Amino acid sequence: MTAIKETRFNFPKQSSFYKGKVRDVYTINDQYMAMVVTDRISAFDVVLPEPIPFKGQVLNQIAAKFLAATKDIVPNWVLDVPDEMVTIGRICEPFKVEMVIRGYLAGHAWREYSAGKRTICGVELPDGLKENDKLPAAIITPTTKASVGHDEDISKEDILAKGIVSIYDYTHLENYTQALYKRGTEMAAERGLILVDTKYEFGKVGDEIYLIDEIHTPDSSRYFYTDGYEDRQASNEPQKQLSKEFVRKWLIENGFQGKDGQSVPTMNEELVNSISERYIELYEQITGDKFVKNERIDVLERIEKNINTGINSLLS
Repeated sequence: MTAIKETRFNFPKQSSFYKGKVRDVYTINDQYMAMVVTDRISAFDVVLPEPIPFKGQVLNQIAAKFLAATKDIVPNWVLDVPDEMVTIGRICEPFKVEMVIRGYLAGHAWREYSAGKRTICGVELPDGLKENDKLPAAIITPTTKASVGHDEDISKEDILAKGIVSIYDYTHLENYTQALYKRGTEMAAERGLILVDTKYEFGKVGDEIYLIDEIHTPDSSRYFYTDGYEDRQASNEPQKQLSKEFVRKWLIENGFQGKDGQSVPTMNEELVNSISERYIELYEQITGDKFVKNERIDVLERIEKNINTGINSLLS
């Protein structure tokens, strides 16, 4: 199987190019952004050496579905999805924070809590919670949006005190985050899932706030299966989940957490293919749709052609 690790296109009226952890972003005519979701995979803010076949298609198609399903809550950046791995949209000035919302004590929040912290991003948590317990109410635990390196936890108070976001805009970001999480929770419940935690990114065009990037994907979110959740919690058993956490756990078990001096463990073909199969499973469970593998022949040629078609349509 061919996996797309990077792209190197040069489109008419292309004004800039940016390579993110997972996405290759082409700015066209300083008006539009063509985002290619590659098959790169990252964990602990580090891009792992091996790409995962079909991962980009999975993420782009899940994001497209949920962005379309939430545009009544907040407008989003999407204008066209011309290819399974591509989204074209409006250019927004991003806020320098990610709005992370958690309904359950899992992942990073649990690691902080189990280390003894009872205040996360300025939010106080009660004693006596177990891993994966439902929180009394969903909490927002923002992070800074780092251009390079690790995102860092930050409190609402520090965001406002440092002028990173105005109080007027931040109030809207909070309200949008709560409403999006509520919608995501309802949609997950229809699929027999619990939306444990997720993150949203926002930007502005003029005075209007837009939802940007991906939402409710296994890279940006964590899901538990509803069936058996209560029994597993009562028995102190690990939750059956849909997320990228299985990749993080494999890395931790092999001595890597993205810290200085640590080396990424070798990813053999069997592991890469198993991750690919897991992402396809995630897609089908989260969306309820059958995943159709796009032909892996001449993928780059197909992507370039479809982006050109999409751009020409917008510029005409």
